[in-house]
Amino acid sequence: MDTLLQALVMGIVQGLTEFLPVSSSGHLVIVPFLLGWDDPFITSLEFSVMLHIGTLVALLVYFRRDWLRLVPAGLAAVRDRSFAGDPDRRLAWLIAAATVPALVAGFVLNDLIEDQFREVGLVALMLIVGGAILWLAERHGRRDATIGGLSLPVAIGIGGAQALALVPGISRSGISIAAGLFAGLERDAAARFSFLMATPITAAAGAYEGLTLLRGESGVVIQVVPLVAGMVASLVAGFLAIAVLLRFLRTRSTDVFVAYRVLLALLVVVVWLGLQR
Repeated sequence: MDTLLQALVMGIVQGLTEFLPVSSSGHLVIVPFLLGWDDPFITSLEFSVMLHIGTLVALLVYFRRDWLRLVPAGLAAVRDRSFAGDPDRRLAWLIAAATVPALVAGFVLNDLIEDQFREVGLVALMLIVGGAILWLAERHGRRDATIGGLSLPVAIGIGGAQALALVPGISRSGISIAAGLFAGLERDAAARFSFLMATPITAAAGAYEGLTLLRGESGVVIQVVPLVAGMVASLVAGFLAIAVLLRFLRTRSTDVFVAYRVLLALLVVVVWLGLQR
C-alpha cells in the first residue's frame, strides 16, 4: 500500500484512539502488524509521536476557551503567590502538578520503551490489563465529584497513573479516566481532566521527537508529505473523538471500550499464533 495512504490510515487511527480509552500507541503497533505494513517510517516511534502533534492541536482547539482562562490564571497565581479563591488558578496548578510524573517517567524511560515495549504480544497483554483496571474503576468509583473538588495529592495520583500509559496498550486516556473514577469523579469530568492533563505531556513529547527528527538523530528517513497528511488526519479524527467521547460519557459507562480492548487483544493473539505455525 502507498506510504501516503498508510500515513492517512495511521493518522485517523491515532486521532480516534488517542482519546477513546483503547490506547493509541497500542493501535499504532497493532494496525501495521495486522495489515502487514513494514515501512520503517510508518512503524517508527518518531512517526507515532509526531501524529500526537495532530491530536495536540485537536486538544488545543477543542479546549481553547479553557486554556485561554487557565494559562493567565496560572501565571497570576505565580505572580501573586496565591490562588485568591480563583478555581481557574487552582486548576491550572493541579494540571501542572499532575504532569510531573509522566514528564519524569518519559525522560527516564523513553529509550527503554522504544527498544523493549513495542511488541504486539505485550500490547495485547496491556490492552487486557488496562481494560481490567477500567472495568474495576467503573464498579468502585463513586462518580459524584467534579474537577473542582480534586485535591493536590489526588491530581498527582492521576498524573502518576498517566505515566503508566508510556507502555503501549495501557492508554493514557483509559488509565487517567480510570484513576479519576477511582477518585470519585464523574465520568465526563474524569475524561475532561484527563484531556487537559494530557496537553502539556503531548506537547513536550512532540517537541522532543520533533527536534530528534529535524536533527536526523531518529535513524529514519523523514517523508514530509505522508508525515503532514498523517498529522492532519489525526487532528480531524481527534477533534471528533473528543466531542463524541465527552457526550457519550455523560450518560453511558466505559464498558463498551473494555469489551473492545479484550476482543482486539484476542484477535492479535490469534493472528500472532497463526504466524508462528
